[in-house]
Amino acid sequence: MNMAVNPDPTEKMMFQLTLRRRGVSDQAVLRTMEEVPREVFVDPRDRNEAYRDSALAIACGQTISQPFVVAYMTEQLKLQKDHRVLEIGTGSGYQAAVLSRLCKQVLTIERYRTLADGARKRLEKLGYYNIEVLLGDGFDIPAGAGDFDRIIVTAAMEQIPEKLLERLEPGGILIAPVGPHQGIQTLVRVVRTENGFDRKELVDVRFVPALPGIAREL
Repeated sequence: MNMAVNPDPTEKMMFQLTLRRRGVSDQAVLRTMEEVPREVFVDPRDRNEAYRDSALAIACGQTISQPFVVAYMTEQLKLQKDHRVLEIGTGSGYQAAVLSRLCKQVLTIERYRTLADGARKRLEKLGYYNIEVLLGDGFDIPAGAGDFDRIIVTAAMEQIPEKLLERLEPGGILIAPVGPHQGIQTLVRVVRTENGFDRKELVDVRFVPALPGIAREL
């Protein structure tokens, strides 16, 4: 099965231009956004829209974030090649795919079995072997998973759980949309320092809610 469809070169050029114009400047992030085939991660009916700068609906009532938000959150993580990254909210696997090109290992957790299975197959077919997709509860990370250099949450949390912050290595960075489930949230970056946690609000965003537990269906 050939996973990729060839997007219009003009669309790909506009895609890159939009990211640069909106302030994404990290060359490694821009290159990765260019290389990861976004059209593979959207609903097949939306493949012609894959490189538009907007969120798109996927299965289970979830979304694939707009390219700018993916690039911006990735850039704010300041990833290095030896980092272990935790992602909460796998979705179609697109954000994990982008992360995986910039770090050593990604553990991504998804509460919907349909999404977890789909993302796993998609990522394996693309040869992205440094990603582990886990069906699980993003509010209850398995103890055996260890700690992480970076944590990214791709669903809205009303507040960041203390036990999630505790999974950050010293000097680690967490990025999460924080705010009410309905409406607008603020993207928050938390850095673990010697004295505790340094929190900074970045930009307003809109994400689907992060919910506890594993979904009973789907």
